Amino acid sequence: MTLAIMQPYFLPYIGYMQLMSAVDTFVLYDDVAFINRGWVNRNRLLINGQEHLFTVPLKDASQNKRINEVMIASDPKWRSKLLKTVEQGYRKAPFYQAVMPLTEKIINFTTDSIADLVYFSLVELNQYLGLSTRLVQSSTVYNNADLKAQERILDICRQEKASHYINPIGGTDLYDKPTFAQAGMELSFIKALKVEYPQINNRTEFVPWLSIIDVLMMNDVPTVKTMLGAYELV
Repeated sequence: MTLAIMQPYFLPYIGYMQLMSAVDTFVLYDDVAFINRGWVNRNRLLINGQEHLFTVPLKDASQNKRINEVMIASDPKWRSKLLKTVEQGYRKAPFYQAVMPLTEKIINFTTDSIADLVYFSLVELNQYLGLSTRLVQSSTVYNNADLKAQERILDICRQEKASHYINPIGGTDLYDKPTFAQAGMELSFIKALKVEYPQINNRTEFVPWLSIIDVLMMNDVPTVKTMLGAYELV
């Protein structure tokens, strides 16, 4: 059984989705410290040919809190504002009619928790793309917050009876293959390959690693699933 563990990212870039599609079980690591200016509650779209950073506003967010303890700001106007931005930027996109209802369903999901909003969004994206990956919120299952770093990852792998753990390529200095091998598991790192596609109103060079919404607005599901396979395991 293949497994990956990542912090929850809202409407993430395609590399995140590649990792999720590459495994049988994807653990949303939501009971670790929130990172300010990270990707838990924000990402980028292409609006009028320019990168546009969108953000889900949070209430008293702090690196002293775990992600699953961070609440969304009570002012609901951000939802309609973000949907208006998506509409203005992508209403002429080839797959707008299919993707906008999905976007509305995700952004209008009723919850005060950023962790739960991300979980819901990834479940919906999985279903739209026809992926079978099982999604698990770490705060709901493993009861191992006393463990740190690699030992906690290994414990989650043991509890899930994983035989193969896949990590983003940026973690090569954090985890080592001999330690995983001693625990009876293979360790691989996923390296995204170049993914390009026509982008709306972009008359200059391709802008990589935007939100998956940009990818979905411009490509049909079979094409996106081909993109999800554009990686190497090292």
